[in-house]
Amino acid sequence: MDKIKLNFINQSADTNNSSVVIFQQNVAEDFGEIAIAWKVIQNCGRLDNHPFNYPMSFDVSASDSYGNYTPQLTASNGEAFDMVKDTSGDILQLSSVPATSANEVEVRNNLATGAINANCYRDGKLLAAKTGLAPGQKAVFEFQPKIYIGVVSQIEEGDVMNSAIISQINSQINLFGITSADIVMTGGGPGKNSVPFNFTLENINK
Repeated sequence: MDKIKLNFINQSADTNNSSVVIFQQNVAEDFGEIAIAWKVIQNCGRLDNHPFNYPMSFDVSASDSYGNYTPQLTASNGEAFDMVKDTSGDILQLSSVPATSANEVEVRNNLATGAINANCYRDGKLLAAKTGLAPGQKAVFEFQPKIYIGVVSQIEEGDVMNSAIISQINSQINLFGITSADIVMTGGGPGKNSVPFNFTLENINK
C-alpha cells in the first residue's frame, strides 16, 4: 500500500464557510508549539466532498542561505540525507551513514559554511520544516500515521501555525491499517444552537 485514499465530507451545519486544516506533528522532536498547515480545504459547502491522498512515504528537500532549493527526494525510515557542496554547488544526497533511529529520517548540514532549512513534503505539499540548521547540525523527522484536523480561519497551505491555533484543534484521526475512508465533519451551526465541530472516520476499508 503506497497511499491511503481519504474523502472529506461536509455534513456540518456551518454557515461561515469555514476552512478545514489538516496537519501532522513531527514526533522526533519536541515541535509541540508549531506545525505546518499541510492541507487546507476551502469553500467546501454543505454535503460537498473533497477527495485527497495520504501517501505513506514523504519527500525531503533542503534550501540554502542563497535561496536555492534542492529537488525533492523520496525518504524512507532509517535514511539520512546530507547537504554537501560539490563542483556544481550545494546539493542534497542520500547518505551512506543511516539515521540514528530506524524510525526516523535525518537531513544533515554538511556544508562548511552557511545555514540550511530542511523541508518535508507529503503529496507534494509542505508537511514540516526545520529552519536555520548550522553546519554540523541535523533535522530529524518522524511521523506516525495520524492526522490532526480542525476548523480555522485565515490559514493557507504551507503556513506555520502557532500554539494558539494548534490548541484549538483537538481532533486526531488514526490512519493506521486503513486503505481508504471518509472523514465526515458534523457540528457547527448558527447562533446559540451551534455545537462544536466533530470529525469521524466512516466507510473504513482496511
